[in-house]
Amino acid sequence: MPQLPMSRSTLRAPRLPSVARLALAVCLASGFATSAFAAETTRYLALVDGGKQAGQQVVTRADDGTTTVDFIFKDNGRGPELKETYTLAKDGTYQTYQVQGTSTFGAKVDESFRREGDKAVWKSLSDSGEATVSGPGLYAPLGGTPAGFSVVLNALAKRSDGKLPLLPNGSLSARKIDEAEVTRDGKTEKVQLLAMTGQGFTPNFAWATTGAEPRLFAFIYPGYLQLIEEGWQGNAAALETRQKAAEGKLLVDLRQKLGHRFSGTTLLRDVRVFDSEKAQLGEATDVIVADGKIVSVGKAAASLKYDRSVDGGGRVLMPGLFDMHGHLSRWDGGLNIAAGVTTVRDMGNDNATLQQMIGEIKAGTLLSPNVVPAGFIEGESNFSARNGFVIKDIAGAKSAVDWYAANGYPQVKIYNSFPKELLRETAAYAHSKGLRVSGHVPAFMRAQDVVDQGYDEVQHINQLLLNFFVDDKTDTRTLQRFYLVADKAADLDLDSKPVQDFIATLAKKQIAIDPTLATFEFLHQRDGELSPIVEGIADHLPPDVQRGRRSAEMNIPDDATAARYNKSYAKAVEFVGRAYKAGVPLLAGTDEVPGFTLQHELALYVRAGLTPSQALQVATWNAAKVARVLDDRGSVTAGKRADLILIDGDPTRDIADIRKVSLVLQGDTAYYPSEVYDALGVKPFAAPAKVAAAK
Repeated sequence: MPQLPMSRSTLRAPRLPSVARLALAVCLASGFATSAFAAETTRYLALVDGGKQAGQQVVTRADDGTTTVDFIFKDNGRGPELKETYTLAKDGTYQTYQVQGTSTFGAKVDESFRREGDKAVWKSLSDSGEATVSGPGLYAPLGGTPAGFSVVLNALAKRSDGKLPLLPNGSLSARKIDEAEVTRDGKTEKVQLLAMTGQGFTPNFAWATTGAEPRLFAFIYPGYLQLIEEGWQGNAAALETRQKAAEGKLLVDLRQKLGHRFSGTTLLRDVRVFDSEKAQLGEATDVIVADGKIVSVGKAAASLKYDRSVDGGGRVLMPGLFDMHGHLSRWDGGLNIAAGVTTVRDMGNDNATLQQMIGEIKAGTLLSPNVVPAGFIEGESNFSARNGFVIKDIAGAKSAVDWYAANGYPQVKIYNSFPKELLRETAAYAHSKGLRVSGHVPAFMRAQDVVDQGYDEVQHINQLLLNFFVDDKTDTRTLQRFYLVADKAADLDLDSKPVQDFIATLAKKQIAIDPTLATFEFLHQRDGELSPIVEGIADHLPPDVQRGRRSAEMNIPDDATAARYNKSYAKAVEFVGRAYKAGVPLLAGTDEVPGFTLQHELALYVRAGLTPSQALQVATWNAAKVARVLDDRGSVTAGKRADLILIDGDPTRDIADIRKVSLVLQGDTAYYPSEVYDALGVKPFAAPAKVAAAK
């Protein structure tokens, strides 16, 4: 099954379902019927924002059985361009395979595989290997296209046991979870929705044709992408609706399996409470929780009646962590909750999808952190990201602000193509409605400009550092927004007057920064190197995830470039530390694989000069304050929501201990991260907390 080449909001490990390439024209005159030998071309359209074409995939099979795939997808000024060629063995697996092109951020892709008898050999820019294989084994490309789904489905159909061995490791299985009829020009066909498991942390979903030789009909990432055979795109919305319902049933089951109801009174005995307001750890005490709320913090009376007790054993009890830069999907909950993340600020999503998720969370049917939404507002251009509202004029901008204000959003997020001439008025209007204003720096502007025109917060370290490298002619909607920083930050003098003046302005105006440092580790990661996000925990992750995290995102052609990019990244980390020490509000966010990235983000803050306790304060008290939910969560305080995590270690001394979460309380529901990680194929980091029923 393909490790898809681009993921939503750069979620990279395993490349979460992503994206597809445009197609050119499709021989669909015979409906879904296929011949095992006849030449044919199948074309797919990649649609975003309710039907806007953003890519295509053209799959051509020659008379000799050789298949070529041309794939391109461009969204938000970036995306992969790939050309794939392969032949298949009789069992439907790859006999030969090759893919070349560029990845989402411009890194080169060059990968090949061949099988001769029992010998399998593969080579990519990040790994190589060979194996002796008896029987079927499907190579799982690192940089493949969505056309690989067709190979997977066909090979699985030939397996009587329903399991397909994968190379270099693992196995894949699929089950039908829904079916639907699709129509075109009065013609009706049946398609099936399959859930495939065995790669990554969560299932992948694809709509397939039926029959003895099924192939990909549509790949849908709800709220983001619809990749569907050309000519049948009129069915995409209905298929997405059905898929969301089918996924919803699986997610309800998952939450029921992993969530444990803690009704009544719970005594958390002998715990050391982290005071997030003062950033200090207290002596051992007791915390009483009743029906999802914190009742008291202090030694419990011997006469206390309770329904259950948790043996803290001197472990650290903290408020649940905040991820202040997520782009949530319904499947992110497990990784977040297992890492102790009980609140995520969503920084841009399909509005209908996010509203549905918030409803499911409130109803108790979705395993997920609670959500603080930020309203996404983008300007219309060829580079536009198609989340939230895409506007052309001030009336559209104000209408977007009105919608977000009416739906309880505490802030808006401005994006790359937003018209700079509308920024000041839009920010003032949002403020008049009580909303905070944050975002990327729109093209042809600097961070200093957006601060002057009303921003309360700036997202991403590259957007901050670009302040010193761009002018009013630099188009940062392209990959320049990454490569300029990677190339030039190495020579940036952080003691210079421009840098010091900028930091002083941020501090004086209390402009928050959301640097997502961990995400930007990709600026210097080379092919074959393990992503620093998972470098210390690789042995806990599924083998295919480990392998996928060794692929580079940036084009780093030589050692000299690598050294320069490493130096630039070190400057980025140092900039954040200096800003924090100067009094600039710092927020911990990810914009990457959930859970693990936040943990690494906090470690980077310690590297930048914060103490571990200060880093924990950033992800709890400070986050709750900026998110405007401090009266409800963010500290272990009587009267607040019981969003709590128990740590089997002391992260105030060693920030790496933040991974050792043994219990998560989210209101009146408890989760054992060890159980959650087991369900996701991850080796747990801590044993479950000991919970005893009242005697």
